[in-house]
Amino acid sequence: MKIAMDAMGGDNAPKEIVIGAQKAIETFSDLEILLVGDEKQIQSFLTNKERIDILHTEEQILATDEPVRAVRRKKTASMVLGATEVKEGRADAFISAGNTGALMATGLFVVGRMEGIDRPALAPTLPTISGEGFLLLDVGANVDAKPENLVQYAMMGSIYSEKVRGVAKPRVGLLNIGTEEKKGNELTKKTFELLQSTNIHFIGNVEARDLLDGVCDVAVTDGFTGNMILKTVEGTAMSMFKMIKAELMSSFTSKMAAAVLKPNLKQIKNKLDYSEYGGAALFGLNAPVIKAHGSSDSQAIFSAIRQTREFVQSGVVAQIKNAMESYVE
Repeated sequence: MKIAMDAMGGDNAPKEIVIGAQKAIETFSDLEILLVGDEKQIQSFLTNKERIDILHTEEQILATDEPVRAVRRKKTASMVLGATEVKEGRADAFISAGNTGALMATGLFVVGRMEGIDRPALAPTLPTISGEGFLLLDVGANVDAKPENLVQYAMMGSIYSEKVRGVAKPRVGLLNIGTEEKKGNELTKKTFELLQSTNIHFIGNVEARDLLDGVCDVAVTDGFTGNMILKTVEGTAMSMFKMIKAELMSSFTSKMAAAVLKPNLKQIKNKLDYSEYGGAALFGLNAPVIKAHGSSDSQAIFSAIRQTREFVQSGVVAQIKNAMESYVE
């Protein structure tokens, strides 16, 4: 299996991408990695070249670039070249921690949209108190959505959760302002009706406050709402730990208590750490494309590679293609 990676994408590129890639190579004997980017910069951090190749380019898409224009004009950018390797069959999947909008455009224009899928969806796995996590989609691939789009998201999310995350009979919930069937706007009301006609395990409406309690395995919503949920969860987790740290460092007594509680606090932090869950899968494309967090360190990159490897091994793309019709009664 060969995974292409945008070595120049993200806040900590290429150092953390290279270190994460080397850790993955040491962990998975069946894996090859193609790092796409400035060879000189990559080589400065590469200590183990076993099963790691470099595709050199000095062009890259920046965080400040307008996504669609950048993808069309920067034909030799690391992100575009990496996706091209997948399109042309030289790599099985692609990972980037770079410009999210540009990656979505690259996925559509280069890798291509799967037949039968109207719009792709960006789907990260977010933490739950139990540590199992849940899949949230869409979180920004499409700000607006139609009921039919949300139904397709639910189907793809269910298949992915079962085949990659190992969840038997994934519980699919529709994010809404209340759990009652008639709650919500026209989008959610119509989507509710359509989801009832599928053979996925649809459990009805779910509220945002219950997501971290593990109310469902797959939470479906439009990209605008999903992105707000994603940013709120991330921001709340960071703020909570800052507050806890400030309180525990406020006096000698609290510092002593902190020393005792450190192992327990670390366990809680690990449950809420995005780096343990990998990246956000871009569903609805002809090949696996994973968006790693922009601030990913080497551990987060390793997790994204592990996730992508499982994505490829499970053949989810082919299964989504084959199962879309059978998921509708």
